[in-house]
Amino acid sequence: MNEFEIADKINEYGGKLYIVGGAVRDEIMGLESQDKDYCVTGISADEFNSLFPSAQIIGKDFPVFMLYGSEFALARKERKVASGYKGFNIETSKSLTIEDDLKRRDITINAIAKEVLTGEIIDPFFGIEDIKNKKIRHISDSFAEDPLRVYRVARFAAKLEFNVDNETLKLMNSLKSELVTITPERVFVELNKALTTRKPSIFFKVLKNANVLDVHFKEIYDLIGIPQPEKYHPEGDVFNHTMIVLDKVSAKSKDNYVRFSALVHDLGKATTPKNILPQHIGHEEAGIKLVEDISNRLKLPNKWKKSGKEVAKYHMKAGICTTMRPYKQAQFFNLLNRSKIGLDNMQIISDADDMLDRPKINYSKIAKEVLNEVTGKTLIDQGIYPSKIGKENFFSLLLQRQAELIKEKEGKYNT
Repeated sequence: MNEFEIADKINEYGGKLYIVGGAVRDEIMGLESQDKDYCVTGISADEFNSLFPSAQIIGKDFPVFMLYGSEFALARKERKVASGYKGFNIETSKSLTIEDDLKRRDITINAIAKEVLTGEIIDPFFGIEDIKNKKIRHISDSFAEDPLRVYRVARFAAKLEFNVDNETLKLMNSLKSELVTITPERVFVELNKALTTRKPSIFFKVLKNANVLDVHFKEIYDLIGIPQPEKYHPEGDVFNHTMIVLDKVSAKSKDNYVRFSALVHDLGKATTPKNILPQHIGHEEAGIKLVEDISNRLKLPNKWKKSGKEVAKYHMKAGICTTMRPYKQAQFFNLLNRSKIGLDNMQIISDADDMLDRPKINYSKIAKEVLNEVTGKTLIDQGIYPSKIGKENFFSLLLQRQAELIKEKEGKYNT
């Protein structure tokens, strides 16, 4: 049964079926939408159940039905009764209109509905105009009833590359004290979605503009205003540098653990003693603990934490690895090859981290050539076995042979 047949059946019973939220917004913007959410007015939960006996109830606090792979929610109102994002009283009634349901939503561009049978667009809060102006704007002061909306707004700004209205930023700031009530798991959901966007930096910039970045992302917040040597960093402070690196890496890698690693690569610079600024000697080691702190606090995936710590520790060395002696290069190449971040991803981050307009050194390509051409099997085929000379001597000899090949390839790094 398709949506028109479902809508027709609901209509015969005195109700109406609407497509709501992101699917309508995306259609107006000419974008493909992955999912459609539906809102039903004019009938009760029992009536919906009798019309569609195969529908499964999945809502705990209010009636939501799963039918033919899509969610159908009855129109509802929400009333704030306690602090936090769960402190709501839900009201459902067949007398509620689609406008009543849209009013409880957070931002205008998500408060547009389309009646399935007639195709009529219901836009009581001028969301279409905001779409045209690339603006994210709250619907009413009830926005402040749910602190999670702060992160949703920042995430939508990143997803759509829209600006956030100044009054909405003020409301977001008014929720600062309530942000601590949001569980790490919910923060991670919004962070993860934000990192999948084309320009995830917008997420953090919006939180910065609302002056709430320090609540869950203090390590990122602490980078604001930290100076760097202008010769190598004409882009400004460490926060600005990090945002540029994050977006450049996001253009090359779709993996969120790689994007996160780019985000945290310079956290250690926030701990640099003032007397040595704008230099940042030792920031790599200092950054390791900070990556661990933010990862543990937000309960991030272990792969994110491990790769983030590796990038914090090795990103400076990676950028200059081809100036090392060949034997040291071989050691470093083997280390990166065994790491969670890997050679190719570290190369992406290294290239993004270099702010100067100059040829980049493709150490990843050379490393893979060397590690593929000279392996443990290469030595064994020559009659050299770990059991005869010992594992340490075997690996040392392997590094020597790899170093000899690296020396032969000198001058082939520039790409």
